[in-house]
Amino acid sequence: MKRILCLALLFLAACAPLAPSIQTTPGEGAPANPSALEASIVTELPTQNLSGQTVQLTVMTHSSFAISENVLAAFEQANNIKVTFVAGGDTGEALNKAILSKDAPLADVFYGVDNTFLSRALDAGIFEQYASPLLANIPDEFHLDLKNRALPVDYGDVCINYDRAFFEKNALTIPATLEDLTKPEYSGMLVVENPATSSPGLAFLLATIKHFGEPGYLDYWRALRANGLVVVNDWETAYYTNFSASSGRGPQPMVVSYATSPAAEVIYSDVQIEQSPSASILGPDTCFRQIEFVGILSGTHNRAAAERFVDFMLSLSFQEDMPLQMFVLPVNPEAFLPDSFHQYITLPAQPATLDPEVISANRERWIQEWMQAVLQ
Repeated sequence: MKRILCLALLFLAACAPLAPSIQTTPGEGAPANPSALEASIVTELPTQNLSGQTVQLTVMTHSSFAISENVLAAFEQANNIKVTFVAGGDTGEALNKAILSKDAPLADVFYGVDNTFLSRALDAGIFEQYASPLLANIPDEFHLDLKNRALPVDYGDVCINYDRAFFEKNALTIPATLEDLTKPEYSGMLVVENPATSSPGLAFLLATIKHFGEPGYLDYWRALRANGLVVVNDWETAYYTNFSASSGRGPQPMVVSYATSPAAEVIYSDVQIEQSPSASILGPDTCFRQIEFVGILSGTHNRAAAERFVDFMLSLSFQEDMPLQMFVLPVNPEAFLPDSFHQYITLPAQPATLDPEVISANRERWIQEWMQAVLQ
């Protein structure tokens, strides 16, 4: 479930100035009146004075986390809690820190582990069980941990985005499937991120594994390589240096990015535009669905406050603030989405998914095999 114009799940980390971890103004679609926000929290979850004094709660996140300041302030005021956020780096780095420090946890709550790393977190035993009452509002498809140690918060799709103007100017048919990308007319047109160093790069690798299986996915990557595939280390380089639609100068008109990227292009454009310069390829298994989770870290001394914060992340107040802060989608289907999301984002009908335990058991081997097939 990464970010990051600045985009989301990982890719906001690349562009922190446009999406600070605590934002001073409400996002589009969020109530501008703090009292209204507080009222919505009170309606959804009764306030709870946890003690006579303000409780200090520490939340570790990946570096892409962001929240509107007034949404956070309403939660803190309603619950007599002061929240301190600790940015742990990208998803893998933050999880490593949480695992290495599990005997003396650095925080009370950890947010940001996604389904590509979920089994690793669960196997390490870093989370305590907590069945939030708000889980009842979340569809079963997002419940990947039936013991409720990791609770779903948001999701997003890693997809191939293309430069509309390039394809129109060159009268090229837009690829519809993964197989299409190996055709000679698309030679040298795709840039991807290295799955060993990039979350979206890993997600796209998993999409190909889901679609082609083993060892077919390696044959597919060899065919991509023979067709002029370009590989870079990170999303920021792929999107801002190589992709033609974002910079106007990059040599590749296709890039592995996010289904939310087209909306971000419009929202952060220096001039008002009616259509995003990019769109996503949405054929079967061309996108990989990432789901991000939150959990209470084992050993917390602030269990009650931690439960309240987890409830808050599943509440409409947070779920509706999240899209324009991190460019991810809320798991609560009742959450309001900003108009820009409805207008500029199209989600895949058949995103690729893999069981987290299968990913955990094979992730490192798959990456090593990919490196041998593509980079050597």
